[in-house]
Amino acid sequence: MPDRTTRERIAEALRERACSGSALAAEFDVPRSVVYDHLDHVAESLPQSEQFLVAPPTCRDCGFDDFDDPVNAPSRCPECKGENVEEPRFVIESD
Repeated sequence: MPDRTTRERIAEALRERACSGSALAAEFDVPRSVVYDHLDHVAESLPQSEQFLVAPPTCRDCGFDDFDDPVNAPSRCPECKGENVEEPRFVIESD
């Protein structure tokens, strides 16, 4: 049986627990930007019986969480301009 692809392994990890892009990058030894590319494909290829859920990034300084793209790791908060932004977390849940 051939090894699973990185996308398949990411999807399996997200079925087990919520993870940030940085955590997935460290676990699978790929750059964080590559993880975000994989996440887009994973989200699009899930069967209808599963949902790709995103806990959006949140500013630890002011609590802002209405970022334009929740599947992105912003470096600064648009509200307070602080750089203390928690990464979004991803998980796959079955219906």
